[in-house]
Amino acid sequence: MRKNIVAGNWKMNTTVGEGVELANEVAEALNNTPHNCEVVICVPFTHLVAVKAVVDTDTLGLGAENCSEHDKGAYTGEVSAEMVKSTGATHVILGHSERRLYFGENNEQLLTKTRKALANGLTPIFCVGEVLEERENGTYNDVVKGQVEALFELSPEDFSKIVVAYEPVWAIGTGKTATADQAQEMHAHIRNVIAEKYGKEIADNTSILYGGSCKPTNAKELFAKPDVDGGLIGGAALKADSFMGIVEAFN
Repeated sequence: MRKNIVAGNWKMNTTVGEGVELANEVAEALNNTPHNCEVVICVPFTHLVAVKAVVDTDTLGLGAENCSEHDKGAYTGEVSAEMVKSTGATHVILGHSERRLYFGENNEQLLTKTRKALANGLTPIFCVGEVLEERENGTYNDVVKGQVEALFELSPEDFSKIVVAYEPVWAIGTGKTATADQAQEMHAHIRNVIAEKYGKEIADNTSILYGGSCKPTNAKELFAKPDVDGGLIGGAALKADSFMGIVEAFN
């Protein structure tokens, strides 16, 4: 049975002190609110140890926003999956559209990063999605299929540990939002792509999150779709009340 998941992606926001305060607010709200989903916050590397000290990861999952494809060595500024795991983190976002766009991350690198994350017991939240040009020229299904297939060298056992997040890149920070029907169409497509490779059981048990301008006002409609298993939340994750509004959409 696949899980419903709401994961916050703080991106490059908050100081350590602000992050600890926000994490405390989310943790307290979770303790006081019935919720029918797994909740994760993915924070900057600088925050992981301090946030882990104030949250119970059995209740609130803790993730990094990236990790290196290297294990260790002369890679100044990089942070390995082992380092992330050593902070007490449980999850890691990989392949976010901003990493693909601004830092040129490609499918080969992302497969390596995913393997490193899995080898260190982290749950990868693996992002896929198309840009506006690909949406408008009709190639979006093939683009997203190719991004999912980047992981198809993984064993069925390893793939079954992945959470997929679909980001319609054209709907992030642009004021445009994919309709619930557009989200459902792509999530169903992703699930079919997985089923063709790994079979229906693994596909049916893979959580696929929606990551495009999800807010308290549209979360319930999105999450009601049969193939939308939650959200990867950006801006709305930076305030505890708006983030919890999305978590409560599963109630």
